[in-house]
Amino acid sequence: MTATTVSCRQATADDVDHLYEIINGYAEKGIMLPRSKKALNDQIDSFIIAVDEDGQFIGCGSLTRLGQDLVEIRSLGVSDGYQGKGIGKMIVTRLVEEARKMNITKVMALTYEVAFFERNGFSVVQKEIFPEKVWTDCIHCKKLHCCDEIAVLKRLD
Repeated sequence: MTATTVSCRQATADDVDHLYEIINGYAEKGIMLPRSKKALNDQIDSFIIAVDEDGQFIGCGSLTRLGQDLVEIRSLGVSDGYQGKGIGKMIVTRLVEEARKMNITKVMALTYEVAFFERNGFSVVQKEIFPEKVWTDCIHCKKLHCCDEIAVLKRLD
């Protein structure tokens, strides 16, 4: 399997079960926040999915607007057996393209995979520079006072 046999497309309601499975699989490992099927359905327009040449779901990511000039890459995951094959890079590239279309100048993520994001043009920053994130999502997270994720940022301007 190579990235050339994979394509990215906008997610549809038919993809919710696959999204739920991969996201909550990562959540069980403590490396992604869980999402309910209802939340996924409500936010389906924010998701890009990767599929192989047979149409099999192999990865996902979403873009969430946090401010006028800031979006966050969320729920970025690749199915077991497909990591390290360029799928994550394809999804991030597509999400950054979407941010450009929205005239967004900053794309951020909270991650444990810093090297991956650095290879994709992101730089490590202090998460406190994103009050939009802290007061929207982090305030409700069980890791609020012991967060071990690293903030990364890519400027598009």
